Amino acid sequence: MTMNPNQAQDVWKDAGEHVQFTVLELKREDQAKEQAAIEEFVDRYQAIVRSLRIRDNRGNLKASLGFSNAAWDYLFPDAPKPKELETYKTISGDKYAMPATEGDIFLHIRANDEAAVYELMAQCMLFLKDYTAVVDETKGFRYFEGRAIIGFIDGTEAPQVEDAAEYAIVGDEDPFFENGSYTFAQKWRHHMDIWNKLTTEDQEKAVGRKKFSDLELKDAEKFKSAHNVASQAKINGVEQKIVRMNVPYSDPAVGITGTYFIGYARHWTVTKKMLENMIEKHDYLLSFSDILSGQLFFIPSRPLLDKIADGELSK
Repeated sequence: MTMNPNQAQDVWKDAGEHVQFTVLELKREDQAKEQAAIEEFVDRYQAIVRSLRIRDNRGNLKASLGFSNAAWDYLFPDAPKPKELETYKTISGDKYAMPATEGDIFLHIRANDEAAVYELMAQCMLFLKDYTAVVDETKGFRYFEGRAIIGFIDGTEAPQVEDAAEYAIVGDEDPFFENGSYTFAQKWRHHMDIWNKLTTEDQEKAVGRKKFSDLELKDAEKFKSAHNVASQAKINGVEQKIVRMNVPYSDPAVGITGTYFIGYARHWTVTKKMLENMIEKHDYLLSFSDILSGQLFFIPSRPLLDKIADGELSK
């Protein structure tokens, strides 16, 4: 078996126009029943996605489904486990922290039409509602020109689509889980009044890029805590990459605006290093933001989803 992006879930493709992130927690009332329910859901989930892609053939529907370390241990206690799957724990520094929150099941849905997003999630919950509780449900959207909600072009540091698969999906280093992906989900809330009081020049120094043209600033022109400096991860001197998607969300009438960060990676250790660096180097974005949630999930390949649906992992 070799790396085959066609067997992966949608873990390196575009962020979408209408987006929904849902984190669920298993009720843990009857393990056998919940194992059976998840097997049925995984089977139905793939059929629902196929059906909606036919029903809304221009909707560009993409979706990924994953499980946390705690969920894996509960649902598949005797099955192999991805080598780097662990329960994310709060990363703390002398000034900031990235908290860990609960979560067993993760769904990331996006499409050109909100109707497709709604229908997929609604049908999923027909099979999940009796066995799970909602930890978080966040609806996001594409901002102008695909920019982050703070006004800068998003995704410049991510690999190009043509090259992204090798950074997003597991290879032969973990054969049973090949074409899966380690996914870190993190919800930020921004104090936009603080950010908007900065001059454009200071915002550029804080991000490390020009706001209009997206050209990277020279190192001497950036703040030492600029985001594109603080969020870098190098291993043995080589800069590492993941597939990043920063999705805006907002309830503007009540003053709630933020970013839902999703990072898909071949290696969780790379994403974790980026997070640790952001804390250690006091990433400027943290100075006007509160981080509300964070958890690691593993997104199985589509063939592995078939094994789950057939009950092969819970035997």
